[in-house]
Amino acid sequence: MELKESLKDLVFNKSELKQSVYQATREAFGLFRENTRQLIELFRQKCREEGKEVAFEFTDRGDFEFEVKFAGDILLFMMHTNVFEFSRDHQVMKTPYVREDQRRSYCGVIHIYNFLADSFAYQRDNDLGYMIGRVFVNHESHYFIEGKRELGMLYTNFNTSVINSDTVQGIIESAIEYTTNFDLLTPPYDEVKLVSVGEMRTNFDKKTLVTGKRLGFRFQADNE
Repeated sequence: MELKESLKDLVFNKSELKQSVYQATREAFGLFRENTRQLIELFRQKCREEGKEVAFEFTDRGDFEFEVKFAGDILLFMMHTNVFEFSRDHQVMKTPYVREDQRRSYCGVIHIYNFLADSFAYQRDNDLGYMIGRVFVNHESHYFIEGKRELGMLYTNFNTSVINSDTVQGIIESAIEYTTNFDLLTPPYDEVKLVSVGEMRTNFDKKTLVTGKRLGFRFQADNE
């Protein structure tokens, strides 16, 4: 039995590429973790110096997840352990940077979610969080972001945008700024006017009624 040379090259080359993407994404996630930790410490120092009573907490949840809590909000950063490629119809596939070398389209992903801190504190499992951005990193450590206006960037910058400590700090600061300005709005009256006896008896605030920053409203991402 002989191994086809073409099959061997396919498996080896694809495996090496994905491992390279994974390593670049791990390094990028490490930058996110360390920069976030340092930024939260700077906030704490400023709170002490200015006598402010704003809690800032950093919690490391393992190799692929960490969170920061501030001013009633939580930002959750998660790295996916798999490597992805974009569909043929995705705009990034049409950029000269990717057309020149399709291997550049294989990316790892770092997700940034926003939750209400009370959702976790009071175990409101039905509450909603929002993905405010996701960072794609390829084997050359080039990146781009899909997300809200404050975080998103043009696909055409993929060829020049390299992930480093400075760019990561900018992304984190933008995420905090967006989250702070993304206020909790009361839902429309007609959507919350009816509550069942069962919901009341099982403590509706904790278990059954859903709370989210834009519950009952058209989320801004739907229009952008």
